[in-house]
Amino acid sequence: MSDRWPLEELGLLGVKVLDCEHKTPRDAGSGYPYVAIPNIVDGRLDLNSVRRITQQDFELWTRRTKPRQGDLIITRRGRVGDTAAVPRGLECAIGQNLVIARSDGSRIDQRYLRWATRGEHWESEVDRLLNVGAVFSSLNVRDIPRIRVYVPPMRMQRGIADALDALDDKIAVNERIAATARELGLNLVRQALETRSHEHEVGALAELISRGVTPRYSLSDNDLLVLNQKCIRNGRVSLEPGRFTLRDKVPDGKKLRLHDILVNSTGVGTLGRVARWTLARECTVDTHVTIVRFDPAKTDQVCAGFAMLLAQPAIEAMGEGSTGQTELSRVKLAGMRLRLPDSEAMGNLRPALDVLEARGDQALAESRDLGHLRDALLPKLVSGEIRVREVEKVVEDAT
Repeated sequence: MSDRWPLEELGLLGVKVLDCEHKTPRDAGSGYPYVAIPNIVDGRLDLNSVRRITQQDFELWTRRTKPRQGDLIITRRGRVGDTAAVPRGLECAIGQNLVIARSDGSRIDQRYLRWATRGEHWESEVDRLLNVGAVFSSLNVRDIPRIRVYVPPMRMQRGIADALDALDDKIAVNERIAATARELGLNLVRQALETRSHEHEVGALAELISRGVTPRYSLSDNDLLVLNQKCIRNGRVSLEPGRFTLRDKVPDGKKLRLHDILVNSTGVGTLGRVARWTLARECTVDTHVTIVRFDPAKTDQVCAGFAMLLAQPAIEAMGEGSTGQTELSRVKLAGMRLRLPDSEAMGNLRPALDVLEARGDQALAESRDLGHLRDALLPKLVSGEIRVREVEKVVEDAT
């Protein structure tokens, strides 16, 4: 095993920590992105549900801190210590409880900084400085420069960043392939709906509309994976935020089946998100998610699933209740009128949809494997436990 690199504080490495405006602008619906804590997902910015602000507000919110390409955004509350880099060409403002970490390049490379601030060591450093309160925990701006990271020689920093960036770039390519395949499928269904379509109540076509289970959580990955609302984004399911529940407490009917539709059914901001279940893995969902299982004797399950994806804006508007307690009832979801192509059109659509979905699933499966490789290499490379030359062939073969 190689000697580990030295640990040094960010503030002594020429890293400036820039705070944001401590208020929230009005959502204009269009304009410049206003990045908030929920937009930082898995080490990257997810702008699919980002707020948009006017140019006037953008200028106001960036007068103190204007993000630049490569800047590292760090969360101070919520998921404290999560990070994401500002991608090329993005003009944005950053929201409350976020800061920017920007290196002057003298001691630490900005691209390497992105990787040095991820993984178990970074999490332990954040925990060391965490301000634990009665309601929530936070990271003080003045404490962030005291966080220690591993510091290889500059040449080695750039090599580490090159290797990990290559894996991340390939993951991003695969995600674009999956997104393109899904959008092509949605466009095929849209075109079919423009010519020959009928409306049906969801409940008349479904053999099951049911909330998930109340989990009895387990630490064993041999138990049953239970998905929550965080798992449902952009029409697909991510397994990463899921947890495990005792298998024998879950009825067979609430274990997911191929082509089930999952609908987030609680809370502002997440309610109404729809995803198709396309994996062979045994899973269930918790009570904040509704399972819609279309009856194959009454409709084509894949075409109906795509129709539900297209209906997501209408589903999002169906929540009832007070702020913060909004719920989507099974009765209301069952009564929703869903536009579907006629039977002949669905028969023609299904083969093309199957091919597109299989291509997207294949790309995402490869991305999951690459993500596991990246996450396994990251702490070893950053700490100096292994050197870049030891993994160059592995990274080259993977990308």
